[in-house]
Amino acid sequence: MKHLLALVSGLIFGAGLTVSQMVDPQKVLNFLDISGNWDPSLIFVMGAGLAVFGLAYFLVIKNRKTAIFGAAITLSNPAGINRPLLIGAAIFGLGWGISGICPGPAVANISGGDPKIAVFVVMMLVGMKASDFLKKRKL
Repeated sequence: MKHLLALVSGLIFGAGLTVSQMVDPQKVLNFLDISGNWDPSLIFVMGAGLAVFGLAYFLVIKNRKTAIFGAAITLSNPAGINRPLLIGAAIFGLGWGISGICPGPAVANISGGDPKIAVFVVMMLVGMKASDFLKKRKL
């Protein structure tokens, strides 16, 4: 049941990304191009997502100790802004700004058969493995 719920949640998330056109790299690049062909429509998509999550957090998640299937809910305790956070954020931002693709929409868009998306997903997986490798080596 847990895997079915995860699958359904992922499908709904992917459908939302597709309907909102966040899987279209050009739409995202136009959103990021505030001095040129700016398309502010994704602000409403992001705002709606934040509003839904905020409401769900305060009404459902905040006061719960366990998730639906009994796993403990643990909220992160941020250690503050540090070097790895800044480097990771910069790499993510540069990649998003250059390609117009971020991980969620890329996975939702992989079935489209676009070679650029496939290359992005492969390189994302390589980056994740490299990150794990570097963490184990304490670099």
